Amino acid sequence: MGQLLLIFLLVLSPNTVFAEWVAVERDYFSPGLQTVYVDLTRVERDGNLVTILQLIDYKWMQGNYVGTPRFLSTTVRKQFDCASQRVRSLSFTEYYGHMATGVATMGYVATDHWQKVEPRTLNQALWEIVCENRETAIDPSVD
Repeated sequence: MGQLLLIFLLVLSPNTVFAEWVAVERDYFSPGLQTVYVDLTRVERDGNLVTILQLIDYKWMQGNYVGTPRFLSTTVRKQFDCASQRVRSLSFTEYYGHMATGVATMGYVATDHWQKVEPRTLNQALWEIVCENRETAIDPSVD
């Protein structure tokens, strides 16, 4: 019975365990506080729209002590409009453990809210990876 439950949970859980996370590093990020990753194996393209899964792995526990669950990592499914240089969040999940492990808590996102990709931000770094370097975003081994 326990094995059946484990298989059931693996089938229903997000595939973050099987993701191939690639670190996103820029000189304007805060080193040592968090590491940001993107899964380049699951980039979805539809014309100028590119959808990715981003992981933020925090060094210290996040969240409030009272009321909301605490977490060490967060995955965010984002969609970029490459032509208009804008982005929106489609969903997010917070995890009690590092690298999207442990108890997961899904959050609400207003998916109709597009934002401009601002310079020197995480979104700009991600936009550069998936919109400017389209070959690299599909195959991480390309230089």
